[in-house]
Amino acid sequence: MINILEIDSVNLEFDSKRVLQNVYLKSETGKITGLLGKNGTGKSSLMKILFGELIPNDKSIRINGNALLTSSRFSKDMRYLPQGRFLLNSLTIKRIFSDFELDFDDLIYSFPEFEKFFKSKLINLSGGERRIIEIYVILVSQTKFCMLDEPFSHVMPIHIDSIKKIILREKENKGIIITDHMYKHILDICDDLYVINDGKTYLTKNIRDIETLGYARVTEKITVGNTQYGQ
Repeated sequence: MINILEIDSVNLEFDSKRVLQNVYLKSETGKITGLLGKNGTGKSSLMKILFGELIPNDKSIRINGNALLTSSRFSKDMRYLPQGRFLLNSLTIKRIFSDFELDFDDLIYSFPEFEKFFKSKLINLSGGERRIIEIYVILVSQTKFCMLDEPFSHVMPIHIDSIKKIILREKENKGIIITDHMYKHILDICDDLYVINDGKTYLTKNIRDIETLGYARVTEKITVGNTQYGQ
C-alpha cells in the first residue's frame, strides 16, 4: 500500500519573525524526500510540526487524506529522529531492541563491530556509536513514515555508507524525510528534493534550482533522483 503524508498552509512565527510561510511538503511510501536549507531556515521546525512537538500559527497535516487534528502521533504512523539524544543512558541495547521489536542480527549485518554491545548500556558507547543505534531504531521500526534530522552528523564516513544503504532498503516500506548539512549524501539518495528559502519550500527539478535558491554551488556531477546534473 502506498501511504502519503502531506503538510501545507504552514505559518510559523517566533517573536513576530516569520520563519515558515505557506509551506508545502509531501512524502510517500517508496520515496526519500530530501529537505535542504541554510541554518535557521526552519528545517527542524518543520519536522517538529509534522511530529506534533511544535504548534505553528497555521497548518494542515494529512495522512492518506485524513487530517491529523491533534498534536499526538502514533508510532505506527510516524517516527522522528531529532538532532539531540532521545534514548535514556541507562538502557541496554538488548532492552532497546526488545522495546522497538527489532532484530539485533539485522543491525550486526550492517555493523558487525556492534555485536559486542548487545548487553551494554548506551552510556558506555561513544557518541557516534550511540547515534547509529538511534538512527537504526527509528529508521527500521514499523511505521508509515520516518523523519531523520541530521543523521550523518558525528558518524564515521564508513558508517554513513552503511546508513545510506539501510535508508534505501527501508524506503520500500515507508516514506522517509531527511535533512542534513552534509547535503551531497542527501542528493545521492533522495527521490524528491525540497529547499527552504525565505520561509517557503521549493520542489527542485535540477541542480540549477539549488544554486538559484542560494543553498549551494555544485561544480561536480551529482544525481538528483534518476537525473545527473553538474559540470
